[in-house]
Amino acid sequence: MTASASGFVDPPVPAWQRRWRDLRNRLLANGTFQDLAARCPPTRFVARREARALFDLCAGFVYSQTLAACVELDLFAQLAAGAETVEHLAARCRLAPAALLRLARAGAALRLLETDGARVALGPLGAALLANPGIAAMVRHHALLYRDLADPVGLLRGETNATLAGFWPYEGGDAPRADAYSQLMAASQPMIAAGILAAWKFRRHRRILDVGGGDGRFLEAVAARAPALALMLFDLPDVAALARARFARAGLAGRAAAWGGDMRADRLPEGADIATLVRVLHDHDDDDAMAILRNVRACLQPGATLLIAEPLAAAAGAEPVGDAYFGFYLLAMGRGRPRRAAELAAMAERAGFIGAQQIATPQPLLTGLIAARAG
Repeated sequence: MTASASGFVDPPVPAWQRRWRDLRNRLLANGTFQDLAARCPPTRFVARREARALFDLCAGFVYSQTLAACVELDLFAQLAAGAETVEHLAARCRLAPAALLRLARAGAALRLLETDGARVALGPLGAALLANPGIAAMVRHHALLYRDLADPVGLLRGETNATLAGFWPYEGGDAPRADAYSQLMAASQPMIAAGILAAWKFRRHRRILDVGGGDGRFLEAVAARAPALALMLFDLPDVAALARARFARAGLAGRAAAWGGDMRADRLPEGADIATLVRVLHDHDDDDAMAILRNVRACLQPGATLLIAEPLAAAAGAEPVGDAYFGFYLLAMGRGRPRRAAELAAMAERAGFIGAQQIATPQPLLTGLIAARAG
């Protein structure tokens, strides 16, 4: 692998692949070739597919705003019990029937809704969204991200004041921001937790330390799967307070404890035989990420397990999520970057862990998993 000045690491590209890429690009940039490909039966399908993909990139903001309108109007929940007439739904949404029908047809084109012009029903993606409330929470949250992406070149040059950075309470101990951040993370946590729990057997462990564990929802899910497991959590002081309240409500106070502090520098509680970092490292620049990993290693006995769970750059079948979505999201947030599995494994080993390896998860789109042992 080769590292650039930015710290990003990419695998080397073989010479034959570079030559093929250059030839491909010369052909695709040629208008005559494009016209022939669109008319020739063997290549027509590919040409149309690529044209559609290019247009979808141009229109992607409109698609996402169609979803945002459906979420803001709570259309999916309103249709959960069955189809509704356009007139009835329009009245409930305080829209003119023609405007509601326009949205319904846009949603149908995106498989969010279905409509025959008189009635509106859930589409397959709208129905799936009902089972994953974290998606709707992220859609609402994206209003901040869209403001920052209004000038993407300015964002890349550091010329804009990103609003998204103010949402995250990593500095300053702002309790209202900590609460808002924890609510957003908690809304999406069930999907993440389900994938981790499907990939790793926590019953084999006796004590877990969740570093950057938010309001404790992940540990609550782990506790249900591993009833004998003792639970420890470390996060910002205001966030740790939210976790203690959650543990008390869930009847876990007798087996769970939460500490507050700076995960990069403060001493972490000892005694765990497994430590987890769930959606933590990609939110931090390399120096801070390494400080967190070294701090976690310092609190573990040799042989203890480290689990890193977060979306991975270049994950097979989910490439746009890592480098495109999280690449720009984290830029707007003001810190962190998406990393490949090999990068995280190398960082873990530099921090004193051994045997780092990627563990398959049911939904690599949502999270990847790296396991290592304290050396």
